[in-house]
Amino acid sequence: MKAFWTIFLTVFLAEIGDKTQLATMLFSAKGEYSRPMIFLSASLALSCAALLGVVGGAVIESILPRRLITAIAGTGFIAIGVFILIKGT
Repeated sequence: MKAFWTIFLTVFLAEIGDKTQLATMLFSAKGEYSRPMIFLSASLALSCAALLGVVGGAVIESILPRRLITAIAGTGFIAIGVFILIKGT
């Protein structure tokens, strides 16, 4: 259960204010579509994206050592953060 909540909270917090959530809010605010349909469509889209992440992660892990994957991911996040800091000024 601890792993479930760790993953849930990490992904949930990462999605708050993300462009995915903003796009979903815009569809809802527009009023053209029913909110249950927007919720189901957005949920299915996020589930499919998560499935790609899980499958992609499994493939990458079968090719590269976990330590290298962690180093690449960490470096990537730091690079994005530095880029945003520099670009934002």
